[in-house]
Amino acid sequence: MNQIATVTSKKQLTLPSAIFKKAGFKIGQKVMVSEENGRLLITPAEVLVEEFAGSVPVPKKWKGKDAREIVNEAKSEYFQKKYRLK
Repeated sequence: MNQIATVTSKKQLTLPSAIFKKAGFKIGQKVMVSEENGRLLITPAEVLVEEFAGSVPVPKKWKGKDAREIVNEAKSEYFQKKYRLK
């Protein structure tokens, strides 16, 4: 399916409704955008996570937690270490 879309002055692109629906995207969903041979590929971020699932060991402290909890904890630890007073 080919349809025309316009890139705005802010470098934003609105996907045509039919393509958005056919791809199964959801409002607010994170996507990976990549370029291959002059073509843009837009892939749901979940696909990338599923491809790597099980290939990276998960620390025990994060097992059983959802991704948002893990990210929040990791950020908190990072900033506590970075800005710890000496």
